[in-house]
Amino acid sequence: MTQRRDFIKKSVLGTAGITMAGMGLSAKSYASIMGANDRFRIAVCGVNGRGKSHISGFGKQDNVEIVYLVDPDSLVLENRVSQLRAQEEGISNNVKGVADVRHVLDDKEIDAISVATPNSWHSQMVIWAAQSKKHCYVEKPASHDIYEGRVALAAAEKYGIVIQHGTQRRSDPKWARQVSDIRSGKYGKMVVSHGLACKPREGIGFELDSNPPSNLDWNLWKGPAIINSYNKNLVHYNWHWNWAVGNGELNNQGTHQLDVAYWALDPEVENTHPVRVMAIGGRFSWKDQGETPNTMFALAEFANGQYVFFNVRNVNYEGYVKEVTNRFYFEDGGKLINGEYQSHNGSQPRNVPIKDVPMTPGGNFGSFIVACRASDPSMANGTMKDAHYSCTLGHLMNTSYRLGKKVPFNAKAGQFGDNKLAYEEFMKIHAIARDGMGVPEDKAEYIVGPWLEFDGEAEHFVGDHSIEANRMLADPRNAEFDIPSPKSV
Repeated sequence: MTQRRDFIKKSVLGTAGITMAGMGLSAKSYASIMGANDRFRIAVCGVNGRGKSHISGFGKQDNVEIVYLVDPDSLVLENRVSQLRAQEEGISNNVKGVADVRHVLDDKEIDAISVATPNSWHSQMVIWAAQSKKHCYVEKPASHDIYEGRVALAAAEKYGIVIQHGTQRRSDPKWARQVSDIRSGKYGKMVVSHGLACKPREGIGFELDSNPPSNLDWNLWKGPAIINSYNKNLVHYNWHWNWAVGNGELNNQGTHQLDVAYWALDPEVENTHPVRVMAIGGRFSWKDQGETPNTMFALAEFANGQYVFFNVRNVNYEGYVKEVTNRFYFEDGGKLINGEYQSHNGSQPRNVPIKDVPMTPGGNFGSFIVACRASDPSMANGTMKDAHYSCTLGHLMNTSYRLGKKVPFNAKAGQFGDNKLAYEEFMKIHAIARDGMGVPEDKAEYIVGPWLEFDGEAEHFVGDHSIEANRMLADPRNAEFDIPSPKSV
């Protein structure tokens, strides 16, 4: 059967780099080749926020049954179960609700789980799913820290299950086209791959610690995270702005744009980490109990000299400009902005052969089912390896920020050596914070992170600040949710 499946795949895909979409093959027709007549059984874990999209997305796939919904909040869980059971169409009317994913993993009839929990649970569930020989669709970011991401990758590779990262742009033909063009050299040498996660948000205020409500299994909600007390400002969304559970906007919304920025780098640095990173920013305007920055500029340099820049800009005000996108800057001064090429001094796109990046059709949910039915991890649009490297990029930037020192809020705070483009991009953020957000010059403070050097092979920091930085490679964990080493997973 394996030989037959490999033959079919090669016949359908043809030469390397040709996408199924380019062959005019729909996800539905390809899935039928790979056994869509066999019912696929899945459990959705975390059903309050993004999990609703998982329920909807997987519920629309041919012959896919949602057998379990998993959530530690009994009120949320009961509501979602009732909604799914009441649907007139579909095959998930007998869905069951459970609080603990471990009950699901013990069920031999389950083929896969999807994960839409707080970030601190993501790698844990990937590891458990792999050990249980179940496929896993995991929301972004696939890891909450660098070490657990490495363990999750080791588990995926050891057990050979399909892991797909919830970075939907990997399933978007428009972004795949841009990445294919860039990596093929259509615009010449790319020097900076720039991601932006600039969207309006509000502060979260203050809440006093209290007892968890009776409908919430607080131990299960916390899971691996070390949190001393329940607080309403964690459950169910504002955990994003708490370091013990979330990763801030950089590895929240920003994971999508970080992943595209990483994806577009030259093939020679694929599956490598940057050699150094730094970040600068602050949590301005809001006097609240959130911990993560709402304004941030970060940059990472790779071994081939290419840079990834990243902007975080939240808050809101009259005239605020939302920018959730990617931009690309090239050696001759040309730019790719919102998919449109901007010439510099007559620069022009090149007439070069384009090698398409492979992409399984069907959208982010359909492509995952296709990859699972084919039992082929490489068919996932955003594998665990892709996820580990793009998520680590964000973790490294956050580490620099968290080790930063306070300096006066002014234009002098951004020091990037002779990198003029970095200074220009920083000054855009600085001007917006000053003029739009009303942050007063020299009367507020930036947090300026150090340049951190990273040994990508060993996955640890070296050089100045490495002792402090290496302490942040892995978060402290509750003993019940400890994870093995990469070698013993």
